Amino acid sequence: MEITKDKVTELFCIIDEFYKVFDAENAGKLLLGEDGVKRRRRKASLSDSEIMTILLYFHFGSFRNFKHYYLFFIRGTLKSYFPNAVSYNRFVELESRVFFPLMFFLNLRAFGRCTGITFVDSTMIPICHNLRRYANKVFKGIATNGKGTMGWCHGFKLHLACNDRGEIIAFVLTGANVSDKDPTVFDVLAKRLYGSCLQIKAISRKNSSIRFLRKASSW
Repeated sequence: MEITKDKVTELFCIIDEFYKVFDAENAGKLLLGEDGVKRRRRKASLSDSEIMTILLYFHFGSFRNFKHYYLFFIRGTLKSYFPNAVSYNRFVELESRVFFPLMFFLNLRAFGRCTGITFVDSTMIPICHNLRRYANKVFKGIATNGKGTMGWCHGFKLHLACNDRGEIIAFVLTGANVSDKDPTVFDVLAKRLYGSCLQIKAISRKNSSIRFLRKASSW
C-alpha cells in the first residue's frame, strides 16, 4: 500500500468510529488491579484511537523498525497529524492501553473470511539472540526455546490460518516450543473454518528448500 497522508486520515476515522462503540459498550467495566481495587484509566496525551492508528499504520510501509518509524515519520513527517505525540519511551508504555480494543478491531474489521480453502503455517518470533537467551529478562518465564526450519529460537511462535486470497482468518500466539500439529492450536484456528485445510510444510536440504502442501483435515 502506498504511504499517503490521506490513508492516515482514512485509517484513523475507521478506528475512531470503532473505538467509540467499543468504549461505550465497556464503559464502567474497569479491570481489577492486583489488590482487587478498580483503577480508573487516566487520559493520555494521545487518544487510544491515535495509538491504534500509529501501531497499525507501521505495517503499511517498509520502515526499518518501529522506533525509526515513530521518531522520524510520526513525530517528523506526520507531526501536524499527531501534534501531541509523546516520546518514544512513553509511547511504548501506552501501547498496553489499546491491547484489547486492538485485538477486537483486528478480529472484527481486519480479518478475512473463510472461503473453503485454508492454509495453515507458523513463524518464529525471537525476542533476543540465542546466545543471550539465558540472560534476557524480557518475557522471562513466558518465552520458550523452540526449533523451526530456520534453527533454534528463543521467544514465541505465531500460527496463522489464511484463505486462498492471502487474508488472515485466525491466529494463535504460543511459546516457541509448541508444535504446529498441536491439537489445541488447531482447535482455536478451526473455529471459523470449513472445507479443506492445508498445512504448509518445509523441508530444508543442503542448497535448497522444498515446500509442499499436505492436507491436514476437512470439514
